Amino acid sequence: MKFIKPLFYLLTTVLILSSCCQNAQEPKEALSIKNAFKENFYIGAALSASQIEESDTLVSSLIKKEFNSITAENMMKSMHIHPSKDTFNFELPDKFVALGEKNNMFIHGHTLIWHSQLAPFMTQIIDSTEMVSFMQNHINTIVGRYKGKINSWDVVNEALNDDGTLRNSVFLDALGEEFLALAFKLAADADPEAELFYNDYSMTNPAKREGAIKLIKKLQESGVKVDGIGMQGHWNLETPSIEEIEKSILDYASLGVKVAITELDITVIPSPWNLQGADVNQNFEGSEFMNPYPESLPDSIQTKLAKRYADIFKLFLKHQDKISRVTFWGVNDGQSWKNDWPIKGRTNYPLLFDREFKPKKAYYNILALKEEKNKSE
Repeated sequence: MKFIKPLFYLLTTVLILSSCCQNAQEPKEALSIKNAFKENFYIGAALSASQIEESDTLVSSLIKKEFNSITAENMMKSMHIHPSKDTFNFELPDKFVALGEKNNMFIHGHTLIWHSQLAPFMTQIIDSTEMVSFMQNHINTIVGRYKGKINSWDVVNEALNDDGTLRNSVFLDALGEEFLALAFKLAADADPEAELFYNDYSMTNPAKREGAIKLIKKLQESGVKVDGIGMQGHWNLETPSIEEIEKSILDYASLGVKVAITELDITVIPSPWNLQGADVNQNFEGSEFMNPYPESLPDSIQTKLAKRYADIFKLFLKHQDKISRVTFWGVNDGQSWKNDWPIKGRTNYPLLFDREFKPKKAYYNILALKEEKNKSE
């Protein structure tokens, strides 16, 4: 009996040491925004052509580390993927999909039907029969090629004016509002498993929000499959308010669809005439006032940007049950389209990574927000 206690202590020590060694061997999960929010929603980025090509190994490593969802920034728009009536260009889109598959990412297709960046031949279509034929060929070919590979699509992009009415376009001119239902029906038939989204900017504006809700309800009533709404987050340091963003999330979710925060970037420089939205066709003359930080961002503005992102992500966490995906429109500041819109040649700083792909204060504020939430649970 006198040997039982020493033997017990010896076995206990061995078990403890064994457990410590085992834990030491387990790889520690990398600190990243995708890992921080992996239980909440996907964290995505829009990739440029060079990023899809993986021409810079350091950038490719950062994309793999920080994001678990990707969107092609430009390469799947009609002017690139379907440049002429009988020609499709799948070289870069194929690489984009392969990149997502290799890294086990959620892959989002952008975009099937959009009034802008059209292939030239599309602008000549005025006959309804020809337009139906085009849409069938365009959607069946593209969605069909990536069936089972691309997880979700922006089926129709930016079909509304800011007042909530339907935007004039070649599609509306040829088919009337029926082009919307046709686009979603064709996409659903081409890949029944893919999630189908309507995507637009200024979706927090009351009039446009009302128009978007009306649009989705009409599609639902006609029996068309619509899985979600993409709320483009082309916002700034002050607007839209957190209250308007929250109301929009709640109103869209009440339709029984997923809400994706798409194209997120926060401008830190002035907009002409308090311009909001993301109409790429708008351009204005530049001035010193409109380009206040040509060399670097002052610490005071860096702090405001970090707080703005933290406030927005706090709201996203509050409604994580309604949000499926948060996608930044670009990976770093240098890549952002907001350097040139709506005034060419400006220097903007709207994303989480600077021009050297280093994380900014906003990045750490978002991570800290999640760490605080984990501690409180």
